[in-house]
Amino acid sequence: MVTDHRKQPRRRGEALSAAIHQATLDELAEVGYAGLTMERVAERAKASKASLYRRWPTRIELVMEAVYRSLPTPESSLDTGNLRDDLVAMLTRTAQALSGPAGEAMRGLLGEALRGESPLGALRRNSQGMARKLMEEIVRRAVERGEVAQEDVTPRRLDAGHALLRHHFLFEGPPIPDHLVVEIVDEVLVPLLKPG
Repeated sequence: MVTDHRKQPRRRGEALSAAIHQATLDELAEVGYAGLTMERVAERAKASKASLYRRWPTRIELVMEAVYRSLPTPESSLDTGNLRDDLVAMLTRTAQALSGPAGEAMRGLLGEALRGESPLGALRRNSQGMARKLMEEIVRRAVERGEVAQEDVTPRRLDAGHALLRHHFLFEGPPIPDHLVVEIVDEVLVPLLKPG
């Protein structure tokens, strides 16, 4: 029996947004990006379609926000006390996220963007922006500990690890194996950030 969401207490603000984001991720996991509809997300979130469309005029905007809110943030990055272990922890969390609903959404969004059906710029800004911020936080702590010299920190070096993860994800598919994360850190990131 389906319960009419209109007869339940009304959720607003962050509580409603959180329910809609979770419903979006659940739908992605169940039916994939291609099968995701605003109607099914509204039904799963026990919300009205109007409440979705007021906040997110398109499916692309809804999915992007739900996915990016589910990814690791700089504030949530683990501080193990050393650069290598921080990098392994952060890239492992990112690899796990790409193996779930977030990865399904990224493939769908990228497919649409490449066909000209969605703005590639917004996808690129969101993706690179969060990855860069994660790396900046980890490297900032390493600089403070004296592990990394500030002059060895460049935008390309900060982007290298996530770029390699995304490459594997797009061309090999998930899951991203743990040994690949360790290789990216030990063979690429640590030597780039701690040359000589």
